[in-house]
Amino acid sequence: MIKIDYDREQLYSVIDKIVNKTLSMDLVWEWPCGVAYYGVSEAYLVTKNEQYLETLKRWTDDYITLGLPDWTVNTCAMGHAMITLYEATGDETYLNIVKSKVDYIRNHALRFGDHVLQHTVSINNDFPEQAWADTLFMAAFFLLRVGIKLKDNEIIEDALNQYYWHIKYLQDQTTSLWYHGYDNINKNHMSGFYWGRANAWAAYTMSQVKRRLPECYLYPKFMDIDCALRDQLAALKALQSDNGLWRTILDDMDSYEEVSASCGIAAAMVTNGNPLHTKYIQKALDGILTNITEDGRVLNVSAGTAVMKDKEGYCKISKDWIQGWGQGLALAFLTSILELDKK
Repeated sequence: MIKIDYDREQLYSVIDKIVNKTLSMDLVWEWPCGVAYYGVSEAYLVTKNEQYLETLKRWTDDYITLGLPDWTVNTCAMGHAMITLYEATGDETYLNIVKSKVDYIRNHALRFGDHVLQHTVSINNDFPEQAWADTLFMAAFFLLRVGIKLKDNEIIEDALNQYYWHIKYLQDQTTSLWYHGYDNINKNHMSGFYWGRANAWAAYTMSQVKRRLPECYLYPKFMDIDCALRDQLAALKALQSDNGLWRTILDDMDSYEEVSASCGIAAAMVTNGNPLHTKYIQKALDGILTNITEDGRVLNVSAGTAVMKDKEGYCKISKDWIQGWGQGLALAFLTSILELDKK
């Protein structure tokens, strides 16, 4: 059993600061907001602070009035918060948005190979036949949650199929680390780096399958997910820095420590529940807390990152600004620590 040493009141206070800072940001209906508001939703579920929900609802209702954007893989990330709003309010407006996103993913989104989702950031064919680890959070994990909510096994199987093929395409069988992307046309991993946040997307979303899917052991593809996560976390623990963090290029000691990746990886360790990871989680908590300001900004989070052409491309990405995904993944990690007390 994982037991972490922390001050409960302090953690509640830090979460509150991050949530309030996040909700003060002028985020739009896109993936940064999707990850940020997923974190806010997790904070609401753990703390039961109704103010978080009311602010999230007000923002969503205003956006609905203004008009929602076209769906892409990335804009579907906002579906996570819509699930929480529907569950909390019973308002089918939010469920209808969820169903619209599912219809897009299932019937209109670009796919290749064995029905694998192509990563899309706009309505254009931006990255032909490319699989990115990001898709697991933005679409596959979302599909899984909806399938479970609606008790729709076809949606669940589609979600698990995305996990299965992203593992096949992106996880290096030698190192157990994940590449950022895979190009199915050229049959390669493009620049071929083990990008930190890609590994966080993979680890965090894989850890959520066992947490959320009833009788997960009855789904054959879950066994691949479980083993892939087990091996990935074993590799990642060896790459943790002295400061308790992980680097933007995981195995490059010259690349900077990156906090959003660190939050996602550490949260995956918490959720996966291997007691042997306790000391790594403790170290990560200490390191991450030092990167959160008094006004709730999560520091040292790399900006939006495509599959870059070379090492310098990853290492020169700015980490000077507050980012929605940094806020959201920090909340996912800190709330997972609080959830340990309930186990």
